Amino acid sequence: MRGCLAVFGLLLAHALALPCHAQTPEFIGSGVCLDCHTDIAQGFNRNPHFESMAAGNLPPAETGCEGCHGPGVAHVAGGGDVTKIIRFAGLAPSAVLDRCLSCHADDLGKMRVRRSSHSTGEISCVSCHSIHQSKEIGPLLAKREADLCYTCHIEVRAQFNLPFKHRVNEGSMKCSDCHNPHGAPEATWASAGSRNMVRHAAGNDIACVGCHTDKRGPFVYEHAPVRVEGCATCHNPHGSTNPRLLSRPAAFTMCLECHNGVAGFGTMATDIPNPTVGFHNIASPQFQNCVVCHSRIHGSNSDRLFRR
Repeated sequence: MRGCLAVFGLLLAHALALPCHAQTPEFIGSGVCLDCHTDIAQGFNRNPHFESMAAGNLPPAETGCEGCHGPGVAHVAGGGDVTKIIRFAGLAPSAVLDRCLSCHADDLGKMRVRRSSHSTGEISCVSCHSIHQSKEIGPLLAKREADLCYTCHIEVRAQFNLPFKHRVNEGSMKCSDCHNPHGAPEATWASAGSRNMVRHAAGNDIACVGCHTDKRGPFVYEHAPVRVEGCATCHNPHGSTNPRLLSRPAAFTMCLECHNGVAGFGTMATDIPNPTVGFHNIASPQFQNCVVCHSRIHGSNSDRLFRR
């Protein structure tokens, strides 16, 4: 007991020696916190949250350790009693989000992050971010980004191991190049993209055209599935067993999902009087690769049927 009192006396003396702006009757100052939590103190000057301590002109409730964990006097007076300090591990995800948004509301878009799939799915900020022991200093992620996402999205990890895939595992791109983990823009909540938190490219376009600029448009003749439903109508964006990430092994079978009632499309009818031959006789190999003729399938400025 004497040892604890001696430690508290030293810490209190340290706190009293701090400048007046760094303490109030409830706040003791980050210097006292770091005297005990030496594992956090090492390297904390490289943590983005250190900026609040370095600024030197913020009120105690917005400064350093107590800016996140609340007043520390009772915690220290209790000999490190964990019930007298805010511990993020013991908070509900919504409470964690409230505390983070007290500073980060402008960065994340307060309403957007609250309505994101992660927040509504009870995923806490500290499920992905490690404030004190981050592996990536910038975003303070708990793990390498892809490994962090794979913790929950196991099926996506398997897709990135298929023969044709975006090169995330190889490090050529990141999940956040296409997805915004804090939520899609407000204007897209009615779209499927918002549920998957897909980022938008410049001009509010779909994320894919950020890299695949030749598919961007606008085109004189738009292919409706591309413009309205998005690239995932025909492509599996994470990975596929089919070339070009197609969702079907043969292009014509995918095209037939929509184009199955066009006049003259099909095989020769032999069971009716005066049989006719459809122009697109899909029994013939030459008509089983639609993009041989309709090569501008993503949009065209010259032909409404997307031909060359």
